[in-house]
Amino acid sequence: MSATNFRVLPRTSSPSRDHTMLRRNINKALMLVLLIAPGMILFLTFVLIPVVQSARYSMYDWNGFGQPEDYVGLDNYQRLYQHNVFRTALSNSLKIMLLSLAVQLPIAMILALLVGRGSLPGRRFFRALLFIPYVFSEVIVAIIWWYVYHPNDGLATTIFTTFGLKPIEWLGDKNVVIYSIFLVLTWKYFGYYMILYMAGLQGVPQDLEEAARVDGANWWQTLTRITLPLMGPTIRLTIYLSVLGSFQQFVIVQTLTRGGNPFNAGHVLATYLYKFGIQRFYMGYGSAVAVVLFLITLIFSLGYQRVVLRQDFAQQDLG
Repeated sequence: MSATNFRVLPRTSSPSRDHTMLRRNINKALMLVLLIAPGMILFLTFVLIPVVQSARYSMYDWNGFGQPEDYVGLDNYQRLYQHNVFRTALSNSLKIMLLSLAVQLPIAMILALLVGRGSLPGRRFFRALLFIPYVFSEVIVAIIWWYVYHPNDGLATTIFTTFGLKPIEWLGDKNVVIYSIFLVLTWKYFGYYMILYMAGLQGVPQDLEEAARVDGANWWQTLTRITLPLMGPTIRLTIYLSVLGSFQQFVIVQTLTRGGNPFNAGHVLATYLYKFGIQRFYMGYGSAVAVVLFLITLIFSLGYQRVVLRQDFAQQDLG
């Protein structure tokens, strides 16, 4: 019998095998649902539903009691635009954001290079010392600096008078208060960014830096052409966190300024919302402030992730 007389028949799956595969797929789907459901419930309960409710309440003149009934449309947003204190709060939040990018992050990077890769004696001690402010709660930090800024016998006033300088009203001068607050925020958070940069430095191969030095590159060239570019993902992440954190500051500002003093010049968006929305029972107006704050952070988050962080996400997927 020749080989051409044999034909290979297609393999047919048995009903029992199909049933087993169907059960496996159902079990996988149920497992995924069980794993995702708790997080989705929390997200819906504490994020999505409150955002939708705030958008709805912002259309009403509502004091927070009972159901909102006095529909005013976009009047709350018009009041926001016309209120000079809101413009001051928005300006202060933007100032904190820009100063964080221009001052706080570079300081954290310099310190990370010194205690992470530098030849500074006692680097471990300085790492712990510089990170300690971040461990303190925001209320404790604000109280500590309130005594530092005290106009009569505060540390800052004592130092100025010792050197024959005129003391500054750190929290009493409307032109200085926001910069005094930023100094406290920098002292509180630069240790956190320093640790992130130190973690990023661990991913930079020292062999490349040594090879660059052998080829004649100086310290600055090695830093700008090898170290910092390879730390790009960490730097972009810290910029993202710093911008969002600048718009979310509340506890330190509220504690230091006692509610936006002097003359409402110390407000940021969160403290403005608290004072003119919650404390005065203008919940509809406060909801409008919350919606504006949410839109600012949302637009920045989506835009930054799509334009800047998109490359990092793509590299992680390829890895």
